[in-house]
Amino acid sequence: MKLYSIDNAAFRPYGRVISGYDTAELHRTLEAATPLPEGVVYTLEQPELQRLPVTQQLRDRLYGGMPIQMGWCNGHNTKLNCLEYHRDSEINFGTESFLLLLGKQEQIGADGMFDTADIRAFRVPADTLVELYATTLHYAPCSDGAGKGFRVLVVLPQGTNAQKPDIVPGNHEDTLLTARNKWLLAHPDSDEARQGAAIGLKGKNIDISDLVE
Repeated sequence: MKLYSIDNAAFRPYGRVISGYDTAELHRTLEAATPLPEGVVYTLEQPELQRLPVTQQLRDRLYGGMPIQMGWCNGHNTKLNCLEYHRDSEINFGTESFLLLLGKQEQIGADGMFDTADIRAFRVPADTLVELYATTLHYAPCSDGAGKGFRVLVVLPQGTNAQKPDIVPGNHEDTLLTARNKWLLAHPDSDEARQGAAIGLKGKNIDISDLVE
């Protein structure tokens, strides 16, 4: 698998780099207030991040005044495991460089399956705000180096990833809804699939260890 920079034109269908924000305090707070676990841990909202001045700027300038939550996804990871999407963009920012494994929603086949051969890998430099578009399939970040961890900010509209609504599925997409504003496609080899998540990935469960040795 080839590893691309987010400055490469290959990234344009998936997202963009965001400029014009002072992220120094964001970096310090993310590093001081959030852990670096051995596995991968996600928290949808961190109070210390929520109180930062840049949070109001992101809310008003980037999300047009919509309420947002400042959460994080930290740890160590080299595998794809799943892909998810939301009905809106997600903003990421890392205190260290990290990798993203990405696809596009339109690459999901008529059978409801995404072929992992279509995944593209991108390196996000430290201290870079990056937007992932609503149609971009993504999941947990990956480590940019053997044994290296990551602390990654996750900005989403308020309530995303909280408890899902109680619905009676009326179509295939409804079966992918695993949390509020979160549709998930799991690989058969993932823990999420073993816990009952809908299978939506076919092909190899990608492991980027060979890219970051």
